[in-house]
Amino acid sequence: MDTKNKCSPSFVHIMPMTENIIRVVYTKSEEKPDNSILIAEDFKPMGNLATDNYLCVDDSILFKNKQGEVILKEIGHSLTEKEVLTYYVDGEPVIKYKQTANGDVAYIENARHKSAGKSYEGKLVFSITEKEGIYGLGQHENGIYNYNGNKEYLFQANMKISIPFILSSRNYGILIDTESAVIFDSKQGEVTFSIDTTTELSYYVIIGKNFEEIIKELRNLTGRAPMLPRWAYGYVQSKERYSSSEDLLNTVLRFRNSGIPIDCIVQDWFTWEEGLWGEKSVDKKRYPDIKRLVDRLHKEHVKLMVSIWPNMAEGGTNIREFKEKGLLLPNTTTYDASSEEARAIYWKQCEEEWFSAGVDAWWCDNAEPFSDADWNGEEKRPEELRYQLIVDESKKFMDWTRLNSYGLLHSKGIYENWRKTKNGKRVINLTRSSYISGQRYGTVSWSGDISAKWSVLRKQITEGIKFSMSGMPYWTLDIGAFFTVKDKWENRGCNCCDNTNKLWFWDGDYNDGVDDLGYKELYVRWFQYGAFLPMFRSHGTDTPREPWNFGKPGDIFYETLLKFIKLRYQLLPYIYSMAAAINQNHSTILRSLMFDFAEDENVKELSDSFMFGKAFLVCPVTEPMYYEVNSVPLSNAEKTKKVYLPKGAWWYDFWTNTLYEGGQTLTYRATLDMIPLFVKAGSIVPTSEPLMYADEKKGEISEIIIYSGEDGEFTLYNDDGDNYSYEKGNYSSINLVYKDNKKTLTFGMACGEFKYQENFKIKLIKSGENTKTIEFIYRGKEETINL
Repeated sequence: MDTKNKCSPSFVHIMPMTENIIRVVYTKSEEKPDNSILIAEDFKPMGNLATDNYLCVDDSILFKNKQGEVILKEIGHSLTEKEVLTYYVDGEPVIKYKQTANGDVAYIENARHKSAGKSYEGKLVFSITEKEGIYGLGQHENGIYNYNGNKEYLFQANMKISIPFILSSRNYGILIDTESAVIFDSKQGEVTFSIDTTTELSYYVIIGKNFEEIIKELRNLTGRAPMLPRWAYGYVQSKERYSSSEDLLNTVLRFRNSGIPIDCIVQDWFTWEEGLWGEKSVDKKRYPDIKRLVDRLHKEHVKLMVSIWPNMAEGGTNIREFKEKGLLLPNTTTYDASSEEARAIYWKQCEEEWFSAGVDAWWCDNAEPFSDADWNGEEKRPEELRYQLIVDESKKFMDWTRLNSYGLLHSKGIYENWRKTKNGKRVINLTRSSYISGQRYGTVSWSGDISAKWSVLRKQITEGIKFSMSGMPYWTLDIGAFFTVKDKWENRGCNCCDNTNKLWFWDGDYNDGVDDLGYKELYVRWFQYGAFLPMFRSHGTDTPREPWNFGKPGDIFYETLLKFIKLRYQLLPYIYSMAAAINQNHSTILRSLMFDFAEDENVKELSDSFMFGKAFLVCPVTEPMYYEVNSVPLSNAEKTKKVYLPKGAWWYDFWTNTLYEGGQTLTYRATLDMIPLFVKAGSIVPTSEPLMYADEKKGEISEIIIYSGEDGEFTLYNDDGDNYSYEKGNYSSINLVYKDNKKTLTFGMACGEFKYQENFKIKLIKSGENTKTIEFIYRGKEETINL
């Protein structure tokens, strides 16, 4: 169904795509709009669909839910003609190089511009209610949770991953179908999207009964997230930076000799020869035999992730190849990720040394390559100025309609070419920039180069929740923050210790890093939070990050880090089953409380706690209880945190199994070795015995723990762990159903071709009673057991 109404000054095309998704496009002609690259190639709109989900009234479009209630109004739109410029160099380019904390950056100083024709500025205006919660828009820096009455600038930068999608407490979502820079503004009951440069106005309205259903529809539209390898859910150790093969291997051996579980070590920048920034061949003096290094790490059951960059220094063979084929972005040293041929060449260069040697994962740093106009100066600029600086700089080199999607296209090239090269090994790409639909390319996004402050930790919790509310399932951060130093320049990392200028982004509170008890406390609390993120990864500059730098066995800091690493591995079967739910059912693992408790008005503005899957309520500690900066003791500080337990559920304290009714606020004693952590009654949690690495037991579980008090359901999943045979049915899936009144657990029929587990131990936890464990032999058929 394609309804066309001539609405001055444009034509409107209203196209129901499914029963829950409506696309609206305004064009300057009657031609049917093209499909967007943001939409999954296998998405199949329903043909000739009749729907009552929208109504045109005068110049407005009213969107209705299944009950016939109007939940959203589009009340205005415009396409305003504008001139588009292209930049070129007249004669030989004058190139200036600058080393920054964001990498080596090249500037062309003699670029000129000329007209490249006409395009449009676009505007869409929607009417919303005064009390409506508006969430999403990706991950930013300021910790804004509810955007009703707030403004956000959607551009890509270090510490910003802009996603043009909002999720409303009235159970609808709006996806703006653009790759351009956008300004979102909400005031006086209206939401406005101002699109910098576009050829048409296109958006999707997604209607559902709850957030879970809306996100499911969004991923149906934009693409399915593939399974990441099992090891990616273990512990990942990184820092800025390991300097050689020997450094990497010695670090891994110390983990193993210390009995600390680990699955991946990360090689950050400067693997290349001196002066060849971004080259994907290595300095043979420091990395003499990559294959031998990778084989040795694999012998220790540790994977290797390697940092790669889209920008390259002059003088290397990589940039020469792009230059010869004309596949650099105009007037830059950055490859053109919008070109399929350029993406193939970039991959070939990755494959020639690193991937052919068996490297396991990529870290796509600087995937928003033109943000350096803002990455300088002593004071952080106002958001409007930051937006304009980066947008204006990016327009010198990129298609104005595609300023926000470089990282998406970069990821697309990595994923598609990896799978052509070695389809038996799962893609994983840790990227600093992504975009809507990026989940289909095996990406994990991280929040960029944040600073070590308690206030930043608090904001990051909100930003991670919002990123997941934007439809993106995999997000992480630098545990302990990237920058720790404030003004003790000699302690700076990134080869920047000789730079004594204040920099607005290099703004940690801890000049002495791990030598400051205040930083150790902050790091431990950040680490506890990080253990409940989709990827559990420590990283940063200025000070070392391995656990032994925070103490020795017996010390509270060291023992707490080890405790939470072990807890992560204990929960791996639960986490991996949730990963399968992401892949198979478009579920969400990092969950705003609005996903599961939207009827509770108290959670509408609550963003300092979240659900990890559907079982765990995680309440990170975000204030110091023991030390100020410079190891100054906080002798009178309360060792407690206020914790709200959502209504509509009963909650077990994970550490003590004490049961609490939801709808109340607790004053929780949160000593350094724990955070407030609760399990929802009715939860079924598969766990593992102690592991040193994720695949040690090939995904086999040691015990199923059931928390009584409510009925529950869980799908237990396993597969080979690091190939794509699951796409052809080589997996094991068993549906578990718990009935609380009968105290029974039903194992469903085994699904999939992968060999299912047969021997199970099951523990039922009941408040105030001793628990007991029973054993059960599963034969692949439906069977109910009494607990």
